[in-house]
Amino acid sequence: MSGSNTVGTTSVPAPTMTDAGFVAPAESDILAGVLADMNAAFGNVLNTDLSTPQGQLAMSLTAIVGDAYDQMLALFNGVDPERAWGRMQDAIGNLYFITRKPATATVVTCQCTGAAGTIVPQGTLVQDGSTNTYGADGPITLDGTGYGSGTFSCTVTGAVECPPGSIGVYQSVVGLTSVTNAAAGVTGGAVEGRQAFELRREQTVAHNAMGPLDALAGEVLSTPGVTDAYVCENSAANPVSVGGVTLPAHSLYVCVNGGLDADVALAILRKKPPGCASVGNSRVVVVDPNAAYATPPEYTVQFTRAQAVPVYVAVVLAGGVNVPSTAVTDVQAAIVAGFAAATRAERVAIGGTVYASNFYTSVSGVGDWVKIVGITVGLAAQPTAPTVALTIEQIPVVSTATISVQVV
Repeated sequence: MSGSNTVGTTSVPAPTMTDAGFVAPAESDILAGVLADMNAAFGNVLNTDLSTPQGQLAMSLTAIVGDAYDQMLALFNGVDPERAWGRMQDAIGNLYFITRKPATATVVTCQCTGAAGTIVPQGTLVQDGSTNTYGADGPITLDGTGYGSGTFSCTVTGAVECPPGSIGVYQSVVGLTSVTNAAAGVTGGAVEGRQAFELRREQTVAHNAMGPLDALAGEVLSTPGVTDAYVCENSAANPVSVGGVTLPAHSLYVCVNGGLDADVALAILRKKPPGCASVGNSRVVVVDPNAAYATPPEYTVQFTRAQAVPVYVAVVLAGGVNVPSTAVTDVQAAIVAGFAAATRAERVAIGGTVYASNFYTSVSGVGDWVKIVGITVGLAAQPTAPTVALTIEQIPVVSTATISVQVV
């Protein structure tokens, strides 16, 4: 009551704040304190056996206090980006003006053939063997030989596997005769999880700056539909080679997977330093969105669409009576799922390195019967290497068609 100088006492230990953070007392100590308080209230003659009604009440009170401390600990952990999840993680993202990405779509690079000069409009639909449809991320112009290449995004989000050679014409375009995909699609994913969201937050903390490459990368990675990006530059007066790609003098290089061409180009324009030439195999004309212009200027923005590169995986397992008849398909499915869901150190981004050791966890998790003799990777069938490095215009894809499993 206001103005009262009465101070209550309790034997229940209080939580403490240390250099290591919030530390709650053990529930066994809380229970001992509750029982001591109850016993003192009844003149120290109370039977404190837990089977008695008062013992049951003490355990209930202990559970209430313990749950409150657990919620406090979750709240304190929620302000740490490395431990936050759910709504608390979303709040941290809001500080950087980023939001959790919804489920992403599978992106497949398709080869189009037909009459020279034919333009395949943005949004044109193609279809795979499982009747999933994919829309063109931007217009594709067939060259003088009647050939053109571009990326298509699945019209439904999530982990839709698109095997090589499965794409065909679905929506008619005058002058377009065939569409196929030499490589598997880059599989989409579910709603951005805790680890993936924190990784992107780390990668995009410079998102609100202007000029630095990290700011540009953050802007591109925050573009709807984009799942990966690689950004670098050549500030020298002569061409240089970076990650297997030759960059012209004074140029900006952006390689991206996913997202519409127009959205990606606008993201680059927002953060690109003035006077720096962009390079790449995609050219998009962007109208300056600044409302101050009576006649907005137009800019041609170039960037590179990531080339999906099939990575071959060879798995050798020891035989035995416990090896099931479904061993091959089970291991293939586990590798594909694990590769698509990988985050942080195990995630292979554009221009990254695929390590055979990254697949051990997925294969081992198939069952207790698994005994791994060896795993090798490569860019061709029958791989023999422990690692495979990609250029900065390549993104790895793994499908059941590129995984061989041998039981010896």
